Amino acid sequence: MSQVTLTNMLEALHNSENMTVKIGSEWLNGRAAYGGLVASLAVAGMSKIMPEQKQIRSLLVNFVGLVPSERVTIEPTILRAGRSVTQAVCDVVLDGSILAHTSAAFGVDRKGIAAPSNAAFNPAARDTVPLLKEGVPFLPGFLKNFDIHWTGGGIPLSGTKDRMLSLWARPKEDMSSHPAARVIAVADLPPPVMMSHYTKPVNVCSLSWALEFVCTPEDIETDWFYLEYTLEAASGGYTQQSGRIFDEHGNLCAISRQTMLYFE
Repeated sequence: MSQVTLTNMLEALHNSENMTVKIGSEWLNGRAAYGGLVASLAVAGMSKIMPEQKQIRSLLVNFVGLVPSERVTIEPTILRAGRSVTQAVCDVVLDGSILAHTSAAFGVDRKGIAAPSNAAFNPAARDTVPLLKEGVPFLPGFLKNFDIHWTGGGIPLSGTKDRMLSLWARPKEDMSSHPAARVIAVADLPPPVMMSHYTKPVNVCSLSWALEFVCTPEDIETDWFYLEYTLEAASGGYTQQSGRIFDEHGNLCAISRQTMLYFE
């Protein structure tokens, strides 16, 4: 059986008259589809009905339920289409139940004074750290779709109680024709940093996710991204973490904020 890629699913959605797509089992994180995949399909659905193409600027995702490896319906709606900014929402639906609710803002450039990012960029070189291989204990199945070099901190179930993790990552497939999905898929890769506080498996899942695009995905020319994610706080089974996504030249591409659940 051939591998179902993210590009396969995005193109199937684009060609679908009823806006449905089958979630490939290769993209499961346990019993549910990988959140970066779900968000990418929702953004693709919103882009499909856009009256005038604009670049994505911000994305908000609420993970309402588990998205299984089944055929789901993507239901996008345009809230307002202005000259500069278009706002849209999208639900991922199965059997009448909403499993994910997303909203996004798409906009064109405007004139104004710029204040470039001064975020520090000093990662370990990719060739100095080993590639994350299949067969590692508790490694989610969807990770086989990415090349990942873990550069430091936050190793799940290590008991080190780190508050930060960093890694290099890229999709194994060519996603140059889907630049927004390429960034979204990579940006959701880091697990809860809180998992480094444990030595035995715990249940974890995303509750909500915000991704802000510092530069438009269409302007990113590299396949590799460097991610730095920080544990902000955790208590009562809820944890908050923030992250920065750079291209391999050190340009800040996106900023992530995420609320996750963890329970023993």
